[in-house]
Amino acid sequence: MFKTYSMDLAGRTLTVETGKMAGLANGSVLVKYGETTVLVNATASKEPKEGIDFFPLSVEYNERLYAVGKIPGGFTKREGKPSEKAILTSRAIDRPLRPLFPKDFRNDVVIDCLVLSVEQDCSPEVCAMIGASAALSISDIPFGGPTAAVSVGFIDGQVIINPTEAQREVSRLNLTLAGTADKIAMIEAGAYELTNEEMLKAIKEAHVEIKKVCEFIKNMQNEIGKPKFEYKSFAVNEEVYNVIAEEFGERMKMDVQTPDKPERDEKIDKLSEDVKAWYVEKFGEEKAEEDKTDIADAIYKLEKKTVRKLILDEGKRVDGRGIYDIRPLSCEVGLIPRVHGSGLFNRGRTQVMSIATLGMKSEEQMLDGLDNEESKRYMHQYNFPGYSVGEAKASRGPGRREIGHGALAEKALVPVLPSVEEFPYAIRVVSEILSSNGSTSQGSICASTLALMDAGVPIKKPVAGISTGLITDENDPSRYVVITDIQGIEDFFGDMDFKVGGTRDGITAIQVDIKVDGLSYEIIAEAFDRTYKARQYILNDIMAPQIAEPRKEISKYAPKIVNMKINPEKIKDVIGSGGKTINKIIDETGVKIDIEEDGSVFIYSDNLEGAQAAQRIVEEITREIEVEGIYTGKVSRIATFGAFIDLGGGKEGLLHISKIAKERINKVEDVLKLGDEVTVKVYEIDDQGRINLTRKDLYTE
Repeated sequence: MFKTYSMDLAGRTLTVETGKMAGLANGSVLVKYGETTVLVNATASKEPKEGIDFFPLSVEYNERLYAVGKIPGGFTKREGKPSEKAILTSRAIDRPLRPLFPKDFRNDVVIDCLVLSVEQDCSPEVCAMIGASAALSISDIPFGGPTAAVSVGFIDGQVIINPTEAQREVSRLNLTLAGTADKIAMIEAGAYELTNEEMLKAIKEAHVEIKKVCEFIKNMQNEIGKPKFEYKSFAVNEEVYNVIAEEFGERMKMDVQTPDKPERDEKIDKLSEDVKAWYVEKFGEEKAEEDKTDIADAIYKLEKKTVRKLILDEGKRVDGRGIYDIRPLSCEVGLIPRVHGSGLFNRGRTQVMSIATLGMKSEEQMLDGLDNEESKRYMHQYNFPGYSVGEAKASRGPGRREIGHGALAEKALVPVLPSVEEFPYAIRVVSEILSSNGSTSQGSICASTLALMDAGVPIKKPVAGISTGLITDENDPSRYVVITDIQGIEDFFGDMDFKVGGTRDGITAIQVDIKVDGLSYEIIAEAFDRTYKARQYILNDIMAPQIAEPRKEISKYAPKIVNMKINPEKIKDVIGSGGKTINKIIDETGVKIDIEEDGSVFIYSDNLEGAQAAQRIVEEITREIEVEGIYTGKVSRIATFGAFIDLGGGKEGLLHISKIAKERINKVEDVLKLGDEVTVKVYEIDDQGRINLTRKDLYTE
């Protein structure tokens, strides 16, 4: 049955249609916002996936270039693997939805978002997030929503909901916020040093709109929603759990409080072996084999409950820290020879090395997506090899997690980068995770700040990142503990990973992952306060003593650059027919040259002398010849009536014999010969563009 629902969202009409397309999906909606259109389908398998201990949710955000009237490049002329933007959007859709599915649900669920058309003022990402919630809510798939999402800007102190493209250009904030009617479920933000108070204001005002959309979806669900289907539960067997907890609870409490991670892991592995052996002895091999999965689930649950109870009831963390304490920190710079910049950052067992490389402007990354951004000059990449967690695992290229963490660090650092006019380089930073025990993305922000400063990139301010966690009472959600600087086990067993990057003065990036149904404003405010204090400590006490500001000179191994501006009409003169002129400059000076349409010229060389030599040639080629201007050129031809002077840039002027010297001369050759360098003044440019020169007003012979 075809149905259409509409509401006003930030001054534009949001329309959700269902019943017309994709009728075999469990839930399907077509979302329209302005002229942006996204089809969202939610589908679930009929049976649970065997052999897994997690909920198998997959979110696909599929960009089609026809949505913006483009044909894909390449030989196949079809879209290939998802762009980084599409992967990041898939992650943003996933995060607020995942905690709202039943904890014991193991059926495959796939959410497919197909972008059909894009109006740049109306975000397809927001449409997809709203559509995913709507499709799940009206489907028969068990889901505890609805959720909703908006994008948020901040201009002149005012919060802007779903800003237009023009507003995004001048906004100090690029925030995507998702939530339920009661709580905040997901935060993804890049910002130009917003204060904690400004960020919280943006979140609160945006939540007002989210509540309206949640009510809109709830009304749809009440009218046309299908009954939720029954599913096979994979909850922990309480009987098995209780006998194991009674026998091994105290030992688990003791073993889990081992400060060193490898030693703690060994003890937990040994405890698991002892549990299984005890179970065989107590109940027999046949029963133990029958309960094999239940035993593993019970051990996991016992460890999780023990870690959470220690923090919540006793304020104790497994490594002995208090809830406000940060793990031991250290850093250094310049540790790798020949690279342009390097930084190493250690936080407990987490260790990140970042390497910075400077390149030509033409080496920036080209983008082929659905928005109007065609390239990006700063590229931040993150690698997470198996050895970082002690696993013998071959690399298979970056996954969604690696792409997400790299994008977060990139977002944190972009606000402090110099403009291309100030520093006309493409910049690539690669964060190599050498050891991981939580908060590697925040460690990569710190290490990358060090690497950039070591490379001599004149960043405006250093940036640091820190993460906070959350433990809530399952029986009383109002009782909770926020912990600073979570390590792996606390991330794994906790309810929140609240990552904040920023300078001493404000926030530049946020990413929040949660496992509960949402966060209150009080929890968010406390997380902001904790991360602010931790950033001050990291920046002032740990990073500043190693390197307080960018180096005054870039690495001797980085390309030297000279940038200049020429008249865009002169670009063709610099390039020459078939590139003849520019190639001659490159061959003579050993440089590389980028020229942009606005007349910006970037000259790169391994040595400054070569770049300056090329600059002089370009200046000569593009020199504007004006009346009364004084120029130096070479005698290129001699005639009986005067000498022709090459002024550069294909410009030649006539120095008449009567204008060569104060006194009368009989022959040009008495004063000048071919190749002589002379300084002359332009006294006339006639109607045909011919340049007439004089020398006698400048020199006395």
